[in-house]
Amino acid sequence: MSKVDLSVDLGRIKLKNPVLVSSGTFGYGREFGDFFDVGRLGGIVTKAISPAPREGNPPPRTIETAAGLLNAIGLENCGLDAFVGEKLPYLSGLDTAVIVNVAGRCEDDYVKVVERLTGEEGVDGFEINISCPNVSEGGIEFGTCPETAARLTAALRKKTDKELIIKLSPNVTDTSLIALAVKDAGADALSLVNTYRGMAIDVETGRPVLGNKTGGLSGPAIKPLALYQVYQVSFKVNLPVIGMGGIVSAGDAMEFIFAGADAVSVGTANLVNPASSVEILEGIEKYCIDRGIGRVSDCSGR
Repeated sequence: MSKVDLSVDLGRIKLKNPVLVSSGTFGYGREFGDFFDVGRLGGIVTKAISPAPREGNPPPRTIETAAGLLNAIGLENCGLDAFVGEKLPYLSGLDTAVIVNVAGRCEDDYVKVVERLTGEEGVDGFEINISCPNVSEGGIEFGTCPETAARLTAALRKKTDKELIIKLSPNVTDTSLIALAVKDAGADALSLVNTYRGMAIDVETGRPVLGNKTGGLSGPAIKPLALYQVYQVSFKVNLPVIGMGGIVSAGDAMEFIFAGADAVSVGTANLVNPASSVEILEGIEKYCIDRGIGRVSDCSGR
């Protein structure tokens, strides 16, 4: 047994440790099962699920940048029926929290997914994606206006008694305004930040590299920006926060926790080192042991 209490409270659920994996970088969990026991994680946030399957954006859909990654996947996913029939049986057998990322083109799309999955065993909560910058409908449209974000949150709150996490965008003037609005509408927790809007241009052709022209920037390049957002929001809004954005080491994770995050989510690092999330977890535990910290939750907002 660990000398450190790694458990953290996250609204309606308690995670056995503060390390999750971010939606879109970990598939549906099974893809990483050959690399390590994914049940060791505090939780898995699945690839986005929409009512019907989505093909996503035209290629090219990813490009490496200096200290980061631009992606314009476009919320490609298998759809609700295939998720329930093919993906959920595996996920429900894991000894970790399962949080389903939910995407939609309209409010009714989000409601359909949450309403259906609320009755399914193995789903502990939902991360509501109102911040994807890579789609023409839905996504970030819901996350840039406090009133719109609150209306969607309230509609989903009526449909589920499970954990409701709202994933916020940094591509707004003041993230805390959106956070306060969804808190008042019934959100249990917040996750931030999603990717920053960006683009890359091929100097030989003079045209955008990505098929979608623009994409979302993630990876170490955005860490200082994401850290600032977590710091600002966590001290203005009394809700649990999942911090993310460029976390590749235990030190990065501890920075987010000190800034006010209750848990952290590892994203782009999974694509570079498939075992990065569990290595970060081990590093957090060692950090606490070396410094005589008995509970990692005591570090949040320190």
